[in-house]
Amino acid sequence: MLKVGLTGGIGAGKSAVSRLLVSYGAVLIDADKIAREVVEPGTPGLAAVVAAFGPEILTEQGTLDRPKLGSIVFADADRLATLNGIVHPLVGARSAELESAAGPDDVVVHDVPLLTENALAPLYDLVVVVDASAETQLDRLVRLRGMAESEARARMAAQATREQRRAIADLLIDNDGPLEALEPQVRAVWEQLTRRAAEGKR
Repeated sequence: MLKVGLTGGIGAGKSAVSRLLVSYGAVLIDADKIAREVVEPGTPGLAAVVAAFGPEILTEQGTLDRPKLGSIVFADADRLATLNGIVHPLVGARSAELESAAGPDDVVVHDVPLLTENALAPLYDLVVVVDASAETQLDRLVRLRGMAESEARARMAAQATREQRRAIADLLIDNDGPLEALEPQVRAVWEQLTRRAAEGKR
């Protein structure tokens, strides 16, 4: 099994890369998806978040009001650290569970947005970073996700710098261009990953 960490800044296009890798045969473990699952209604995770932030971060239906919680934590580093301290151990445990179910010859791709910020690179055999300029990230967040520019800039500022991400990359995917320029790069990365997995190298 080859364990790959996949990361990139918000708006860099990491989701597009992970979709392509899955289409080639990767086993994807999506930290964001798991992070949503561990705070669903009735979970110990949600109870812990409510205990830390108060019942006002719930919707009328009793689910987590993500935009409201986001507006609190992305403006306050201490509160963000509190939230991460609750959610990250739960995500780590579930990720390990899913990884253990993969086969010995599989390429297991862990899609981890905050891989750089949380110094998780040593957990993986190699790290793939999806790279895009700040201008590209901002344009995608505002134009494609409908974020206000101020919110987009705040989200970007809360993450590692582009230089910090590039420094931990074993393989770098340049996603400043259109989707058709992305696919050949991801295909080439996949070929390297499958070769590494077959060789059993660490």
